[in-house]
Amino acid sequence: MKVLAKPIELVSWTDINGVIHPVRFKIANEDESISVVKIDKVLTIDKERLAGNNMLVYTCQSVIKGSERLYELKYSFDTCKWILWKL
Repeated sequence: MKVLAKPIELVSWTDINGVIHPVRFKIANEDESISVVKIDKVLTIDKERLAGNNMLVYTCQSVIKGSERLYELKYSFDTCKWILWKL
């Protein structure tokens, strides 16, 4: 996986226990078009502290451009933003 660290728009839902479940996200391509990726499966959820920021790290799996890919999404508690970290 290659580190991208791109900010993304993400749709998620939160259960009664406060666990965030990501559903899909939008990412800008190099040609400035927008791609929507449906999150097929969340494999792991880990906590991490990156540069003093508490983050949740989601390892996910989806079909992207016809092939099954693994990637990492990070959610920052301090800024409430999502990042596509690795793809």
